[in-house]
Amino acid sequence: MATATISIEIPATADSVWQLMGGFDTLPDWLPFIPKSVSQEGGRVRTLTTSDGGTVIERLEAFDNRQRSYSYSIMQAPFPVVDYLSTITVYATANSNVARVEWTGRFTPVNVSDSEAEALFAGIYRDGLQALKNNFAA
Repeated sequence: MATATISIEIPATADSVWQLMGGFDTLPDWLPFIPKSVSQEGGRVRTLTTSDGGTVIERLEAFDNRQRSYSYSIMQAPFPVVDYLSTITVYATANSNVARVEWTGRFTPVNVSDSEAEALFAGIYRDGLQALKNNFAA
């Protein structure tokens, strides 16, 4: 099993960051490369449209509003992995005006090496967290 973890500090309170990105169906609100999300099954499944027209279907596996965290699996996507499970969490820091967001995933690569799959998701997480941070730029 391969893994990828990326974190970033954002100049905002943990609660304000979570308010923007904590909903399972809110990716289009902060992630430019996901312009559309359609919620199904009472909000437990989201069908995402990527900026290049691709489709990704994900299932909410766990949600903890108090801990500002949720986990999801990929049901269908154009990625060379199976058994994908990812968690995104917003943490308060010692500075109440700075939050740390961590996006982590584990998955089994298919027809690619662990390092290739890890690099793919590390890039997705890094670009996604930078886009999230850009929402809080001065």
